Amino acid sequence: MGQGALLCSTFQAITIHPPILICFLCSKHPSSAVTTTHQTQMVRFFSYVTAISFLFFLQLLSYSLAARPAPTPSEMATETLNATWHNFSKFLDAPRGSQLLGMSDLKLYFHRFGYLLPKRKINTTVTFSDEFDEEFESAVVEYQKRLGLETTGKLDKDTMETIMAPRCGMSDAAVHPSPAGLTKQLHTTQHFSYFYGKPRWTRPSPINLSYAFSPDHTLDYLTSKQVKAAFAAAFARWAAVIPVSFHPTEDYRSADVTIGFFKGDHGDGEPFDGVLGVLGHAFSPENGRFHLDASERWAVDLSEEKSKVAVDLESVATHEIGHVLGLAHSSVKEAIMYPSLKPRTKKVDLRIDDVEGVQALYGSNPNFKLSSLYESDMYSNGTRTTTLTYLNRHFLLLLMMLLLIVIRQ
Repeated sequence: MGQGALLCSTFQAITIHPPILICFLCSKHPSSAVTTTHQTQMVRFFSYVTAISFLFFLQLLSYSLAARPAPTPSEMATETLNATWHNFSKFLDAPRGSQLLGMSDLKLYFHRFGYLLPKRKINTTVTFSDEFDEEFESAVVEYQKRLGLETTGKLDKDTMETIMAPRCGMSDAAVHPSPAGLTKQLHTTQHFSYFYGKPRWTRPSPINLSYAFSPDHTLDYLTSKQVKAAFAAAFARWAAVIPVSFHPTEDYRSADVTIGFFKGDHGDGEPFDGVLGVLGHAFSPENGRFHLDASERWAVDLSEEKSKVAVDLESVATHEIGHVLGLAHSSVKEAIMYPSLKPRTKKVDLRIDDVEGVQALYGSNPNFKLSSLYESDMYSNGTRTTTLTYLNRHFLLLLMMLLLIVIRQ
């Protein structure tokens, strides 16, 4: 057997039983010179493999640490949760059939966002029991489907974290599903949705909408210039993908879109709930009302704002403008139209799901190229998988190169 063939068979055996192989070679090649040569080659080979394997392990470890699980609801600091919603953490992993004090409040949450119908009303007030019953389990399943979570029907960690996260005040249920016949490019799936009836702005083309800020409902810690800049950037993101433009006006009463910061019950039937919880809401076309909770700590630059409960103004504005245009919530977590946003998070880039949804209503801006967004989304959603695949391939390539080196020696 030639040296190359011997070492090829040797390599196959090394990967399974290296000690046995050494004994086997010694018995097959009594010559001490041959035996010593092969032993030296194998020792050198294993030293290379060990070193590379260690480096590869360190690289994988860095990715696993970067992707470590988020804190459980019980570990989350209560100062970064809504005063009411943080109490929901006690329902983590609650079994079906259990009776838990305060479960009725969690059911009211599900009712508010369109997942649970009340069985009874007392003086027009909706009430629920504290039992984790079959109806509530079905509501949890529906919630998990619409929020892109694993559908277990249980109040597991991911579900509870999503429930307790700050979010948009618009219901998840009042939607018109995306058209099934829409072309699916690059095997993507559309999860965007619309309000009932698919309302849209029906102005003569090209559509030009005006927006104005309430002179009476403002913030005292952000300047008018800062607020207007954040909104101008948010409106521009949508205008870049559809043939709709937006322009500011000082005439609040006649503006198409009216923006203001309000607290508590402010007369639209959708009262705000204080710090975090519901961040804001905006109504479907052609209503134009756009309200933000003045109790939040709004930020235009998170690097300068130190509050743990700071909410990025441009991120929420971009989301609510989607509602103003006619989009309801999406089940894609990366999408702008996903209903929740954690504190101190900046999320302003439209995703494929957002763009395809709004373009189905208004058509495409002729200057916008969807292909660039596909590439961006594929990179963003698959970075970790792509990187690990890259590392695996290069690890195998290094092993093959080492094998060739050993064979030629």
